[in-house]
Amino acid sequence: MLKPAPTAGNTTWFTHDRFGMFIHWGLYALPARHEWVKSREELDDAHYQRYFNHFNPDLYDPRAWARAARSAGMKYVVLTAKHHEGFCLWDTKYTDYKVTNTPYGKDLLHPFVDAFRAEGLHVGFYYSLIDWHHPDFPIDIFHPLRNRPDVAELNTGREMQRYAAYMRDQVRELLTDFGKIDIIWFDFSYPERAYNGLPGKGRHDWESQDLLDLTRELQPEIIVDNRLDLPVGDADVYTPEQFQPREWVHVDGQPVVWETCQTFSGSWGYHRDETSWKSPEQLIQMLVNTVATGGNLLMNVGPTARGRFDERALAALAVYAEWMDLHGRAIYGCTQSEYVAPADCRFTQNGNRLYLHIFAWPFRHIHLDGMAGKVAYAQLLNDASEIKLLEAGRHTEWSIASTAADTLTLEVPVVKPDVVVPVIELFLK
Repeated sequence: MLKPAPTAGNTTWFTHDRFGMFIHWGLYALPARHEWVKSREELDDAHYQRYFNHFNPDLYDPRAWARAARSAGMKYVVLTAKHHEGFCLWDTKYTDYKVTNTPYGKDLLHPFVDAFRAEGLHVGFYYSLIDWHHPDFPIDIFHPLRNRPDVAELNTGREMQRYAAYMRDQVRELLTDFGKIDIIWFDFSYPERAYNGLPGKGRHDWESQDLLDLTRELQPEIIVDNRLDLPVGDADVYTPEQFQPREWVHVDGQPVVWETCQTFSGSWGYHRDETSWKSPEQLIQMLVNTVATGGNLLMNVGPTARGRFDERALAALAVYAEWMDLHGRAIYGCTQSEYVAPADCRFTQNGNRLYLHIFAWPFRHIHLDGMAGKVAYAQLLNDASEIKLLEAGRHTEWSIASTAADTLTLEVPVVKPDVVVPVIELFLK
């Protein structure tokens, strides 16, 4: 099996737990048409202020969020403490653009951290390197004011060094005022993305090495992602986004600890009218595909402006809850197997337990090439009912007799078990 190099942060629990919840929440929940609405629609601060003036999530109950995450089988959470809009969900000392100055008037992060810890989940914060509200953040390719005719004048006096110091001050708050934090998700760098003479931003702009050093100093075991534009090896986890890798993620030819972040629909923030919500089969298969290639899945929820998960998100979480209740041990502690799964199937493995995830239910038989004599016992994981093992040469059916001598055949029920993705648990000798 592949084994990545040791990481500076503690990824031992992370690569065991495999499944987490991403939460994108901010002022963009009010327009409810994508978390990048300020940039996409080129809204200035005066226009966007209406969302700040009306932010009042009166139904916010982080305990309900935490229960939903735990029930879905998720083991950790990452929340957007500050997204690209610059709005802060905690009572930071370094800006007035924070939740305590909205009609809601209360800190959101402390009750969030307490609630998720109470449910036994590891806690992480997302912190945007981008800030479309901060007066020192230079206008660039993604900034809402990028197409203003007076952009050069608007950029006059903006000082990136002051902004980098602001980020360090805020990260110090996040990593000292909330106890042990398990993950910090910095997002994101784009040094090559110049636009109309406006340069992109990368490690020198963020002063990324100083930011990383501060992070490691304050929380030595914290897991740090790879979006600071630092050299390979400085990050603990690599993060393909809205993409399903087909094999273990490698960087410079070496396997790495990795996590794919995905959404239930096409938006990270709450999007009232978005319709491309994934089917139950897609949801479960994404999790299986990820673990079968050695990675973690971070699945996103975008709460409403009143502070609740909407019914579509709850329905998707219920899909995971029902499946993980029966199949969790085919995910937790599992990784990519050295065995090659047959068509329309995936393998995950934990020690001498090999899990066959069946995406397309066959008629009567599944053939496992090269596995004759290697399996002591097999059962459906959903109900622990036995699956018969048939080895080549010992049966007269032409379908069995025609297989290679090293092929193990599983005799499965004609009717597919009533689960989204059935799993057969194989006990290896």
